[in-house]
Amino acid sequence: MTGETTTLFRPVGQKELVLIANSGLRKFPPRLIWQPIFYPVLSLDYAIEIARDWNTKDVENGSVGYVTQFCVEADYVAQFPVKCVGSSKHRELWVPAEQLATFNAHIVGKIEVIQTFFGDKSG
Repeated sequence: MTGETTTLFRPVGQKELVLIANSGLRKFPPRLIWQPIFYPVLSLDYAIEIARDWNTKDVENGSVGYVTQFCVEADYVAQFPVKCVGSSKHRELWVPAEQLATFNAHIVGKIEVIQTFFGDKSG
């Protein structure tokens, strides 16, 4: 362990943010049965795009999108593949859902909300 960290971002909706807050801003909640991977993203621009353009359209989740930022031990996070899922800015880490608890244990500091976007709550 070198002590170095990697900064990652995760766009979330209201329900996920409540669960993160309930953990003391220290961990992400377990994935749902239909979610085989946890995918933090590598760029702020990509996280903003998801939070603003997708999360705000989810009425059942509060029509709000949050961008979270957090640091993970660099040596640990290097094991996960980076997947490009669109243009070159659409890069994610793919962490298998069953490894999320261990991933959470390697988060350094707290998960921070750095941006918030609001959509139309009427649907």
